Amino acid sequence: MTYERFVTTRARALLRYAYVLTGDPDDAADLLQEGLIRLRGAWPRVVNKHDPEGYVRTIMARQHISAWRRRRREHLVGSVPERQYVDPGLERAEHDPRLWEALMALPRRQRTVLVLRYYEDLADEEIARVLRISRGTVRSQAARALGKLRAEWGPPLDTAMTGVQHER
Repeated sequence: MTYERFVTTRARALLRYAYVLTGDPDDAADLLQEGLIRLRGAWPRVVNKHDPEGYVRTIMARQHISAWRRRRREHLVGSVPERQYVDPGLERAEHDPRLWEALMALPRRQRTVLVLRYYEDLADEEIARVLRISRGTVRSQAARALGKLRAEWGPPLDTAMTGVQHER
């Protein structure tokens, strides 16, 4: 039996099966289509076992369960909250000249890696390509640079201990 003949002869029955699983004609059609696409990729293996319909039904049942689980994890809300998160540490960092001095004191490559990573928001692979260095070098340079910044520009000791900033 060929794939095309199987689809021609069994598509209606498989569509009914998909409808029983989903309860919706549009979802059933999508489920059948996905099952037939996957069957096509595995046709040589499946036809040798003489059970292509069982294979497609299993695919469809598993796909339906996966979709159901994904929807179950979603928490739909009526409206998107319009609250804004303000990070006080970020505000402090942007206006603290010690941070910029510490950043300028870094070796050129370390400074470049941090700027590309955090200011330009590039992934390590992209940084490696731009700088023509390995991804591991990007990661090690970033780790060293962050370590130096932490040592040079950490929060004041009283803030780190209490979590509260005092007016000066």
